[in-house]
Amino acid sequence: MRLGVCILPEQRWPEQQRLWQRAEELGFDHAWTYDHLAWRSLRDGPWFGAVPTLSAAALATSRIRLGPLVASPNYRHPVPFAKELMTVDDISVGRLVVGIGAGGEGWDAAMLGRTPWSARERADRFAEFVELLDVLLRQPKTKYEGNWYSADGARTYPGCVQQPRVPFAVAAAGPRGMRLAASYAETWVTTGDRSGGGIGGVADQVKGLEDVCLSAGRDPSTIGRLVLTGPELDPGLESEGAFADTVGRYEEVGITDLVVHWPRPSEPYAGDVATFERVVSRR
Repeated sequence: MRLGVCILPEQRWPEQQRLWQRAEELGFDHAWTYDHLAWRSLRDGPWFGAVPTLSAAALATSRIRLGPLVASPNYRHPVPFAKELMTVDDISVGRLVVGIGAGGEGWDAAMLGRTPWSARERADRFAEFVELLDVLLRQPKTKYEGNWYSADGARTYPGCVQQPRVPFAVAAAGPRGMRLAASYAETWVTTGDRSGGGIGGVADQVKGLEDVCLSAGRDPSTIGRLVLTGPELDPGLESEGAFADTVGRYEEVGITDLVVHWPRPSEPYAGDVATFERVVSRR
């Protein structure tokens, strides 16, 4: 089981830099940050951009893999986003993983002054977003005409450090999103099934993913399975024993990567840093 940590982009860089460096010192395999214009109850507090944060984190670390968890089409276009991702991959010397998802109806969807897309339109846009992003990151020049996104001679020189492109981690809860993951992703991402099913619900999702992979002609063992704990899924960070049990139960249902949140002084994700460090360092 690989272990990751999500660091919310809410502190000024001198403080935030120490967290990214500490995550590497603690032996985390990967570290992530949210990619939102504003997020839930923290909307009116400090909140920094994901791509600049990841660029700085890449320079502050040397081993740990890093990425957004997750970026969405809600306020991004594949052409400039591909350029940014290529740049972060270069700065990190090939340590970027691109977490992407369809997005929701929150502030990311409305802050640009438009009516949020329907669930169907979000899904349609996400499919096209992933397809075009894949092409842009694989080749130096792209022409593409889609229903939602286009590119006309878009350049991506000199290309990604990681070839043929940076790896994708696609968040998906249903069959259509899972088909995208099976087609384009190195890793599938879930935050649970939102029905209170916990690990059992994740196990059902894993089975669905495996079925989709088989239908698409992909060996299910070739796709990573990442769980982001949080509101839907308890990380088990209250003690070493609880965390070891949580990790073991996820391993049993086929999860390869588990991501927890760096503790904050208040909710969401409130916790004691000393306890957190002791728990995760003894896994």
